[in-house]
Amino acid sequence: MLLNNTLQVITIALWALFVVLMAIYVITAINRRSFGRALPGFVTRGAILFVVVLCVITLINGSAVYIEPQEVGIVLSTLMPGGYYDRPQRSGLHWITPMFEQVKRYPIYWQTYTMASSPNEGEKIGDDSIKARTSDGQEVALDVSLIFQLDADQVMRIHIDWQGRYVDDFVRPVTRGIVRTIVSQYQADEVNSSKRLDLERDINRQLADTFREKGFIVDRFILRNIAFSPEYATSIEMKQVALQEVTETEHQADQTRRRAQGEADAVTIRAKADAEALRMIADALGKNKDLLTYQYISKLAPNVRVMLVPNNSPYLLPLPDLSAADIATSTLSATTALPLPQGTQSRDLALPLTSTMPITVPVTP
Repeated sequence: MLLNNTLQVITIALWALFVVLMAIYVITAINRRSFGRALPGFVTRGAILFVVVLCVITLINGSAVYIEPQEVGIVLSTLMPGGYYDRPQRSGLHWITPMFEQVKRYPIYWQTYTMASSPNEGEKIGDDSIKARTSDGQEVALDVSLIFQLDADQVMRIHIDWQGRYVDDFVRPVTRGIVRTIVSQYQADEVNSSKRLDLERDINRQLADTFREKGFIVDRFILRNIAFSPEYATSIEMKQVALQEVTETEHQADQTRRRAQGEADAVTIRAKADAEALRMIADALGKNKDLLTYQYISKLAPNVRVMLVPNNSPYLLPLPDLSAADIATSTLSATTALPLPQGTQSRDLALPLTSTMPITVPVTP
């Protein structure tokens, strides 16, 4: 492109200089009334050389075409039967026939076409997002971007089908139509959930297949944003709040159930332990009947110095902290109430409870 622009500037400048020189010569000759006599003098070797150089540069400018690396060119020719060359011209310097052929350039770099609701993001001014309806009738607005390029081998076909209108006449309407078709197969809650990737993947696959048939290559379809109607967005928010409350209630109920189950398990374990303990006590009492009497005596208060036992039972001595001198003259009051073992009758008592009297108990050192 730089070479073509340079040649074009040089050609225009030389032709402008030639026109200026011719104008000066004509005006001067007219003023001197010697135009007819001066004309042969003007046609000198220098003038002829200048004209020849000018024609050569003009010819080069019309026949030399440089194709940039990021583009291809198709040659339209009146000399060819079909009116064009079958193979596009790749990057480099190429020669064509001036006045009979021309080159149409097409970019083969990746292009990004964006349709968005923001005025500063899309290719069109204003809200250019894609409005679509889901399978359950909800309207959604989608901001999308499509990255694509022209297939270098299919550029001639693209030129025949669309010329330079392929973006407005093919890329834009086909993309919007496919997006609406795919979105209509999803429900509103699926569009903005984990199935969003499935939606984007389905659209990308359908676009790639459709564009390939027309000579385009799709690199990626990007679903930039999904917006719902204000009413539906409010309902979604309320639903999420209610769902959160239900989740918290279920969590609290689950904690209550676990706590109650734990308490029930503890009671069961405690009851089993008590039952086992009672069974063991029953077994022990069955083997040794005096064990109950021993347990009764061991549970008495430590400050009891004198006690009554059945008359047919041996004395359990020595008592705690009880010396022979202390108990030799101990006196038991008739008004003193002493606990008796269960099943013991008053007639079994070794001592009467009618009066205050000394009690002498033999003590074994």
